[in-house]
Amino acid sequence: MSSKQKSKFSFPTAYTVILIVMLLVLALTYIIPSGKYSKLLYNAETNTFVIESPNGKTTEKEAIQQTLDDLGVKTNLSKFTDGSISKPVAIPGTYEQLTKEKPTVFKAVTTFLNAPIQGLYDSIDIIAFVLVIGGIVGVINKTGSFTAGISALSRNLKGKEAWLIVIITVLIGIGGTSFGLAEETIAFHPIVVPIFLAAGYDALVAIAAIYLGSCMGTMASTVNPFSTVIASNTAGIDFTSGMAIRLFMLVAGLIVCVIYTVRYAEKVKKDPTQSLIHSQKKELEEHFLKGHNEAEVPEFTWGRKLMLIIFAVSFGVMVYGVKELGWWFEEMTALFLFVTFILALISGLNEKEFVSEFVDGASELLGVALMIGLARGVTIIMDGGMISDTILNNLSNLVSNMSGVMFSTVMFFVYIVLGFFISSSSGLAVLSMPIMAPLADVVGVNRDVIVSAYQFGQGLIGFITPTGLILASLAMVNVTYDKWLKFVTPLIVIIAILSIVVLGVGVII
Repeated sequence: MSSKQKSKFSFPTAYTVILIVMLLVLALTYIIPSGKYSKLLYNAETNTFVIESPNGKTTEKEAIQQTLDDLGVKTNLSKFTDGSISKPVAIPGTYEQLTKEKPTVFKAVTTFLNAPIQGLYDSIDIIAFVLVIGGIVGVINKTGSFTAGISALSRNLKGKEAWLIVIITVLIGIGGTSFGLAEETIAFHPIVVPIFLAAGYDALVAIAAIYLGSCMGTMASTVNPFSTVIASNTAGIDFTSGMAIRLFMLVAGLIVCVIYTVRYAEKVKKDPTQSLIHSQKKELEEHFLKGHNEAEVPEFTWGRKLMLIIFAVSFGVMVYGVKELGWWFEEMTALFLFVTFILALISGLNEKEFVSEFVDGASELLGVALMIGLARGVTIIMDGGMISDTILNNLSNLVSNMSGVMFSTVMFFVYIVLGFFISSSSGLAVLSMPIMAPLADVVGVNRDVIVSAYQFGQGLIGFITPTGLILASLAMVNVTYDKWLKFVTPLIVIIAILSIVVLGVGVII
């Protein structure tokens, strides 16, 4: 084959990548034995514990501390009764291997086809959020507000563009460490990408500033109720245990991410051909910087400023709602739908123009919405194959005879593996902590080291796992997965080494 023919190969799109992952996971469900732990769930209405055995049989027991102690669940009863732990908790020592259904081609095909459909149903709340955000961005783009605002920002930050990377990465990192800011960041891409392109960087810099900030923040969570708090509660320790090493990891990790991104960004700004996506430069600039010719930039009027201010304030309200009021995607979507109505009144567009631009803007993110559903389909296949508990059981047996720094290091890699298969931080916490935390007692390590290993491992694989948010983020700017892997792999190695060292220090002190 000639070199010219070889050069025609192009890396598959994010949709194809996730379908390949789905096929691989489907194959694993026929290779890895099925099995489950018994699960314990608190029923607030009857004040009882409901225990579901691996075969599906349920029994009830009195909700008292003695019940938890007898089951080997080393968690305070109050953590269940006050709602801190609301998901089913795995009961140590209860793993049972289950009989698999006889594999058939028909069963495999129907599972593969049904999973993405069910994934779309299960992800409808996130999908609605993404589409409403897309509609708003479409309307604001039509009014010229983004173009005028980006132009003004570019002029004011001339020569100081790198501070954008610092500010965005750190702010999102703070959101990640405090309340798990992750899926919500999808809304930031349509705003941030044009700003970075106008500053002379490429779209990878924008993705990095947002995504690395979120990943590093959630990886080194300090008070995040969806990971640190629930994992510590389930492990039977206070969430402040191990706070010092996680705080150090947060600061050190964010510094590393910022330096890494800024170095790449400045290299691209100095020589655009150094960009990993240089071949898409024209395409991306035409898409995100439409009408950004300085001679055609609209005036940054008070009306356009007001639209951007309202849009920006709505994100502040969203963050407050999630952190303080317990909002989730239904409430966040309702907030931005309310913002849509406000913009309809002040945009200056007539009714037909407004609706048309809103629909066009939503359609721009339809591909992202589909990607979210497909990624959820991978989890559905794995749950149906009942292999998560089997993987956890085997990995827990692997580390049970280790000790010291070796134990913390291997636990870190164990959670990298578990994090690939179980992307939900709270889901992984309640499944694994009752099994893994007692191992710390056996080998003479503080339980907070297990919590930190869980966070660092799952957080690190989150930088690249196709079942996470990265493919949806890349789909927003039409960047292929291989480009992201090439960009982020050296950083992952650095963060992994840092994680192992920090965990080792946690064991020693």
